[in-house]
Amino acid sequence: MKVVAFKRELQGSGASRRLRISGQTPGIVYGGTEAPMNITLDHNALYHALKKEVFHSSILDLEIDGKVQQVLLRDFQVHAYKQLVLHADFQRIDASTKIHMKVALHFANADVSPAVKLHGATISHVLNEIEVSCLPKDLPEFVTVDLSNIDVGHSLHIGEVTLPAGVTIVAHGANQTVATASVPAGHVSAEAAAAAPAAAADAKPAAKAKK
Repeated sequence: MKVVAFKRELQGSGASRRLRISGQTPGIVYGGTEAPMNITLDHNALYHALKKEVFHSSILDLEIDGKVQQVLLRDFQVHAYKQLVLHADFQRIDASTKIHMKVALHFANADVSPAVKLHGATISHVLNEIEVSCLPKDLPEFVTVDLSNIDVGHSLHIGEVTLPAGVTIVAHGANQTVATASVPAGHVSAEAAAAAPAAAADAKPAAKAKK
């Protein structure tokens, strides 16, 4: 994705306030061998870009006064109740240096898992994103979590998540829970519902024999 910005000369809260009134958002780009640079961005373009998941976990082409450099969105601040982006921080990247980045988890195949298909269980997502380490070229837009084998009463852990080539997880432990499967209270599983009539039919002859 491409982001267009302009070098910002004026600084301070008063200058930033005037920028926001004029439809601009102040920001900064830092990192690498160059000095940090204060920038301004078009507010509406930035506001809509922030709604896209890919904008938060992709290498961005930041163009400043005609010069393009690759960056990551590292932070942004929004107004407490207005639809207003107050500030954005971007970090320059080096193609040969690994980066740490949080990427979203996309959950797939829950509907064909034993937990859901056989037991009508609910799968709860404990984590919605993970931090990964990789070279910039290997940074995934998201990581897919395959739930096809999860069964009721079991959990899927971070060590079981399949990662793209060149990507490793930065985590506190391989046993960190990603998702769990449990049957809601009062819910009868498909197996139990099918077994109930058979059990009742077996009980009737036994009762007659006793008489």
